[in-house]
Amino acid sequence: MKTLALPAATAPLSHDRLLALGFVTLYGAGFVGARLGLPHAEPFAFLALRFALAAGILAAIALAIGQPWPQGRGQVLPTIGAGLLTVGVFSAGVFYSIAGGLPPALSALIIALHPILIAVLAPTLLGERVAGRQWAGLLLGLLGVFLVLRHGLAIQPGLGRPVLYSFIGLLGLSAGNLYQKARCAEMPLFSGGALQCASCAVACALGAVACETGTVRWTGEFIVALGWMAILVSVGAVSLLYRLIRHGEVSRVAGLFYLVPVSAALSAYALFGQEIAATQWLGIAIAGSGVALATRKIR
Repeated sequence: MKTLALPAATAPLSHDRLLALGFVTLYGAGFVGARLGLPHAEPFAFLALRFALAAGILAAIALAIGQPWPQGRGQVLPTIGAGLLTVGVFSAGVFYSIAGGLPPALSALIIALHPILIAVLAPTLLGERVAGRQWAGLLLGLLGVFLVLRHGLAIQPGLGRPVLYSFIGLLGLSAGNLYQKARCAEMPLFSGGALQCASCAVACALGAVACETGTVRWTGEFIVALGWMAILVSVGAVSLLYRLIRHGEVSRVAGLFYLVPVSAALSAYALFGQEIAATQWLGIAIAGSGVALATRKIR
């Protein structure tokens, strides 16, 4: 009997598309977790606890399934380096910028430059080809993100340093993604992630000792935020990101970051009742179209 194939328009979502959807949803939730937790702890202290908890969870999973651990300097050092950039520098930059008074919407817009930065650097550093269609999608996605976040872009005087922190986070994220693809693409997700989170926990703890008072108020809201950031973002979202980078071109995967602030806006609407204006809904549609164009044919 002849088997009929589903038309392309009605075919189920591919595995990579489902991973991308999960990544965007979980990573966008990180902005909500930061908003919940930062009033109760300083940035480095919050991040040190978050990464320590995530490292323990990832290590337990790796041991339970018998996953091998990175071996030798040739595997361990690149794994740590990529983690410190992608997770540590990025998170510290964003948390310190928000703690310094920068509106989360403006911080998210700065981080949304990540796909453009990757598209510029990936051809030279990784030999990836960025097609004209991808450039069109990236620019369309940036426009959509701006429309989504424009209501939160009330720039206040004296925010030069917090803006700088967000740009440091942007550079850490972009450099880490490129390094992850170049040197750690085959990293075991759980054991490698545990090593990366443990390294970031140590670095943030040292930062807390050097720069902060170490005060943490263990309120119910902080505990929820800590679990949220450790489990949903550091374990869930980052593992999905690394899996996408392993199987796809980093320039295409980077385009997904346009949907992260969109996901954050939708999460804030669902959890805190923050209204979404008509122009923001338009921006969500435009950003989605741009991402679809920029990330087409992720392998």
